[in-house]
Amino acid sequence: MRRKRIAVIGLGMASTPHAKSLLDLQDRVEVAAAYSPTETRRNAFSELWGLPVVHEIDPVFEDGSIDAVMVLTPPNAHLDLAEPAAKAGKHVLVEKPLEISTDRARRMVESAEHAGVKLGVVLQHRFRPVNTALARLIAEGRLGDLVGASAKLANWRPQSYYDEPGRGTKARDGGGVLLTQGIHTLDLLISLAGLPEEVTAYAVTTPVHRMETEDLAAGAFRFANGAIGTISATTCAYPGTPDSVELIGTKGTARIEGTALLAQFHDGTEVRQDDGVPGGGAGADPMAFPHDHHRAVLTDFLDAIEEDRQPKVSGREALKVHRLIDALLRSAETGGRENVV
Repeated sequence: MRRKRIAVIGLGMASTPHAKSLLDLQDRVEVAAAYSPTETRRNAFSELWGLPVVHEIDPVFEDGSIDAVMVLTPPNAHLDLAEPAAKAGKHVLVEKPLEISTDRARRMVESAEHAGVKLGVVLQHRFRPVNTALARLIAEGRLGDLVGASAKLANWRPQSYYDEPGRGTKARDGGGVLLTQGIHTLDLLISLAGLPEEVTAYAVTTPVHRMETEDLAAGAFRFANGAIGTISATTCAYPGTPDSVELIGTKGTARIEGTALLAQFHDGTEVRQDDGVPGGGAGADPMAFPHDHHRAVLTDFLDAIEEDRQPKVSGREALKVHRLIDALLRSAETGGRENVV
């Protein structure tokens, strides 16, 4: 089977783990073009990775030999890039979040579905082996019925992180800690426990940062079966610790912390697993992590194209975490309970 030709759009900080993944998978994928509107970024990317860059974006959409595009720009440009790519018949792999609003995210999903192309989303925590292991334990009934679930993100970002123009604003990023960092942990929770039905939350901008959107959020939620849970997310927790998800069932409790899993059951047995790959990215350097899970996202995306199936985290699937974040922020604004719709 011939290698898939792919174009990369957006050559900023987020491009590094993707470039490494593309080079790792050279037997399956060929980078046809890489584009940024900024000449210095194009030059730096080409020099660092030895991959071809282009100075204009329209030829990328017009080139019929290009099978797919990776959209790695800030969120507010995702729809405007993914839509013409889909109309041109190209599959799309987009960095999280889908877009700055759920309405724009839904438009992107619908445009890909209408065009009959695959839309994958880079929510790489789903590809951690410990997550796969816990999902298997749940499917086997080892935890029993869910009674409680919690997710925690305790990141640290210095003020210099938010001093970059547009970062942490609604116009460019769409939100703060929930949509930019917490989305990974919340998506992981949803993949294991399902989507909550109802939430109550608080969200604030603390004195730790000067920024438009929230840097600290906390909430509680209820699932359809009556199980309850909690969420906390912040970029104020110096020096940053691994994210965690905990599930409590009628037969045991399981906890993922970073890339380590511990599941303990009422019958006295337990399951331990450590991926041996540091999660990273919780501290001042948001890119301090290996690219293993990004490579897994790209591998699944290529498999989805070849097997004519949906990616593991499709655009339609990623809309779930957007709906949850919307409900959390609505509750923080209204001060009441909100349904996840």
